[in-house]
Amino acid sequence: MNISKFNKGILYTSLGSFWWGFIGVLYFQSVSFIGHIELVVHRCLWTAVMLILTTSFFLKWKNFIKISSNKKNLIGLFGSGLLIFINWSVWIYAVATERIIDASFGYFIMPIISVMLGYIFFKEALNKKRVFSIILVFISILILIFFNFKSLPWVGIIVALSWSFYNLIRKKINVDTDIGLLIESLFILPLALTVFYLITINGSNDFSLSNPGLSLFLILAGPMTVIPLFLYVKGVELIGLGPTGMVFYITPTLQFILGYFYYNEEFSLVKFLSFIIIWIAVIIYLNDLYETN
Repeated sequence: MNISKFNKGILYTSLGSFWWGFIGVLYFQSVSFIGHIELVVHRCLWTAVMLILTTSFFLKWKNFIKISSNKKNLIGLFGSGLLIFINWSVWIYAVATERIIDASFGYFIMPIISVMLGYIFFKEALNKKRVFSIILVFISILILIFFNFKSLPWVGIIVALSWSFYNLIRKKINVDTDIGLLIESLFILPLALTVFYLITINGSNDFSLSNPGLSLFLILAGPMTVIPLFLYVKGVELIGLGPTGMVFYITPTLQFILGYFYYNEEFSLVKFLSFIIIWIAVIIYLNDLYETN
């Protein structure tokens, strides 16, 4: 793999992961008072609007038509669009109902699934060091489960599976990152508009012209979604599921730290121990990647 391409992939993935783990949590938690259903609607709606604007600004509609005219692309993007909608919905539900740690658990196990999917579907290399790092992560997850959860959290499981298979589909169809995101958003848009209409006619909406400040702030759900997703998917395209999956540990780690220092959530010695094990695994894995590239 070209070292410049590899470095760009690591950079894109790191930035996207940081955004999700820190900026995204602060933003979506701050507007979660409107309810998770309306918040999911705004995330879908303004993501689509932003992508339509960027596609127009960069004159990429010909590329959009080319990609959307391929039946295989449309089927794949419909599937990935459904997965990203599920991921958004469950994650926002977790934020709105103070279950961020459950969602973070899903992001901890997601990279393992990505590494395995990369090995199964794309024959991405797994040498002894990489296998050892995966084992360390698996041990840390078992520690988290055994000492912190009475049962496996369904929120975390759905978050992990939906995001892992989303990345798998996006890598298999291999279309432009932004155009792919636009087509996915357009598949989701009719459902979002329908739900928004139902919320509005029932008078349950917080988004209105009578509250322009809040409405403008909710519109930010678009760029808050598009920017990190674009960065991360771009990283997947450049360096594969395995490497990006390991870098992604930035996200749940920051979520835990933010939860402890800002939201006053419990941060036990057991969680701290699991963090140490995870980051040892990440360092081993990334060091091996640089040595082999």
